[in-house]
Amino acid sequence: MTAIVPLLLLPAFAGLRPLLRLSLMLSLSASPFFIATSQADEASRRSYQVPAGSLSAVLTRFAGQAGVNLSVDPALVSGRNSAGLSGEYAVEEGFARLLQGSGLQLQAAGEQAYTVAPAPEQGSLQLPTTSVLGAEGSEGGEPYAGGQVARRGSQGLLGSRDFMETPFSMTTYTNEAVKNLQARTLGDLVASDPSVRATNPAGGRYEQFTIRGLSLFNSDVSYNGLYGLLPTYSIDMEMADRVDIIKGPSQLINGISPRGSVGGGINVVPKHATDKPITSITGSYASNNQPGVAVDVGRRFGEDNQFGIRFNGVKQSGDTEWDHQSVDREMAVLGLDFRGERLRLSTDIGHTERDTDAPQERVLVGPKAQVPHASDVSRNYAQHWSKARTVDTFGMVNGEFDLSDSVMLYGGVGARKSNHDFLRHNVTILNDAGDFNVQPRDFTRDESVWTATAGVRNWFHTGSVSHEVNLASSYYSMDFENGGARYASPSSNLYDPVQTPTPNNPTRQDNKVYTENRFSGVALSDTLGFFDDRLLLTLGARWQRVKVDDWTNNVKGATAYDEEKVSPSGGILFKATDKLSLYANYMEGLSQGKIAPSSSDNSDEIFPPFISRQVEVGAKYDAGALAVTAAVFRIKQPAYATDDTTNLFGPNGKRENTGVELSVFGEPLKGVRLLGGVMYIDSELTNTTNGTFDGNRAPATPKYNANLGAEWDVPNVQGLTLTSRVIYSSSQYLDQSNDKEIDSWERFDVGARYGFKVDEKNITLRANVENVANKRYWSSAGASDDSEPGLTLATPRTLLVSATVDF
Repeated sequence: MTAIVPLLLLPAFAGLRPLLRLSLMLSLSASPFFIATSQADEASRRSYQVPAGSLSAVLTRFAGQAGVNLSVDPALVSGRNSAGLSGEYAVEEGFARLLQGSGLQLQAAGEQAYTVAPAPEQGSLQLPTTSVLGAEGSEGGEPYAGGQVARRGSQGLLGSRDFMETPFSMTTYTNEAVKNLQARTLGDLVASDPSVRATNPAGGRYEQFTIRGLSLFNSDVSYNGLYGLLPTYSIDMEMADRVDIIKGPSQLINGISPRGSVGGGINVVPKHATDKPITSITGSYASNNQPGVAVDVGRRFGEDNQFGIRFNGVKQSGDTEWDHQSVDREMAVLGLDFRGERLRLSTDIGHTERDTDAPQERVLVGPKAQVPHASDVSRNYAQHWSKARTVDTFGMVNGEFDLSDSVMLYGGVGARKSNHDFLRHNVTILNDAGDFNVQPRDFTRDESVWTATAGVRNWFHTGSVSHEVNLASSYYSMDFENGGARYASPSSNLYDPVQTPTPNNPTRQDNKVYTENRFSGVALSDTLGFFDDRLLLTLGARWQRVKVDDWTNNVKGATAYDEEKVSPSGGILFKATDKLSLYANYMEGLSQGKIAPSSSDNSDEIFPPFISRQVEVGAKYDAGALAVTAAVFRIKQPAYATDDTTNLFGPNGKRENTGVELSVFGEPLKGVRLLGGVMYIDSELTNTTNGTFDGNRAPATPKYNANLGAEWDVPNVQGLTLTSRVIYSSSQYLDQSNDKEIDSWERFDVGARYGFKVDEKNITLRANVENVANKRYWSSAGASDDSEPGLTLATPRTLLVSATVDF
């Protein structure tokens, strides 16, 4: 099956034949002949569905399903928890999975009988190249072969599931991947995913992305399943234990997102203390001159290690590769948790500050100008006085309670307070010479968010059919106020920037706009398992209410609305073999209406909600050492644009994204790890005004995205690993008329790391060079929904080095 899929796609990917040949080789290597397993092991495997819970309850439930006797000393398992398991396992393999990270091991006690005992202490070892420190003991933390991707991911309403049990496309990146990439922000991490692209400059005011060609804002990134808690403009990765990326509308899982992203969702899982003490200090340096330090400390204490505390702190500041640009960032996150026999509680509190001088903006192209040449932009076109100051304080409390072995109650509540202060300017190219009017603008934004969710999960059987029923409610509240002022507009040039005086006398005060968002919903789902759970059918629906009110200078606006909708979703997954899963899904998503961008004459106007629909079919192959996944999808939603004549932003037809994804991850050969894939999208506009743009390609949507990352452990040099990565995107249009286009681009990254031990301390040295060829190109034609058009300039060659000491 996996060898056939790449062959069928070869005609469509003529421009990517070298990468596809490698994908084909990887697919063939994932065949049953590549990973040898004994027939006895295969014969003893069967399907299990064991939900998360206390270790005692989980072991008892698994032993009962397996039909074996288990003897356990209650003192050994008291206070410990397990993420459960879902999938095909042999008996001893399943027990090993449940006991992983607990410090316990299974011992045979006779025919079909077992007991649990403490695992023996291991001797001194060199630091492993695939350490999962930080994920150990956390739900879903078990890494797939190679350590870069986790087997299980958080899926909100549906709980935590193995990727082979999930009827949609999902990738979960581990903390090990974050550390080895030296990812400072979410944008640094998601660069490894071919379905995700950043649409804002890395040295800009904020990060924004596309998933499957559709926009996703930082506001739509959830924190342990709760929306709106993470910083609005940039998310530090030192706080993340895992990052889940779900492709396609995910409203059934977590409810409507604040900005209505429907191409997919991202969830950041916080760090909590593991059973193994953590004391880690990392010193880092990023070019041009950004030294930094990060601290990660975690401990468990109390009876049976019931209580845990984990602290992560970061301080980094200095100049970037762009002249007169500097970044100063600080982060402090504290995680507390309690693990009882039936009750599990956690709280996470964080504070971040980020100051950026001379942040880059997207480059807008006026009607009389052609797309400028990125290769000729050698200096920072942002004014030295421009700035971005953001302060975010956030926190949440989550809890789970096992009402019985088959019923679990869960819930969470969180809040965030943010203050943002920008002094920015537009960059709209007026002619082919690259001239633009600076147009300074002082912009402030204050945000207040609180959100909550509560639900119940029940496992039971009706005859031979298993059920996992979930009922959940959610509520999201966000108030924000925008204000600012405009200043006189001097001139500058993209190719030869002119530094202008710091603006100090406003020529116009902006209106004060106050907006209230209230989202509420109730969701119900049931995952039915047939034929010993080889066929899993998930059916669900979410009722959602979207209420938005806004005031301009204390006068209530005419664009407020209060609407509700029931969005059905469903998925089916069939385990064709122990290693191959086939799936299909249908998802609907209700999105908050678009907000007119500041560059339009109806700036900040709010439009009514709209519905997006996705159909997807796919296959997942797990060869144990290498996984290959493929998906074909179609997403439909309304299209929006700013009219060139009136400069008014509004709806203009519909867009349909039809695409194919192929991804690979794992360690096909000992010491060789791969992570990458290809995405093809045909994005077509229909029903545009007067049919003007019908049949055209949607803006900012490349046909092809491709990624391939590789790691190689150097033989005979223990602890040394060499890394490389190539990222590719094909050409993109800047406008709906398809008159202006940016070229395709590719980026090459290289790196190395070396792990060794000194006086019982594990030390890891890392070095990465991003954009090693120092190529200058436009990496994006802006946001795919046309709400924020403009070109994104690629980051110059950047050196990242760090030294981590684990005490």
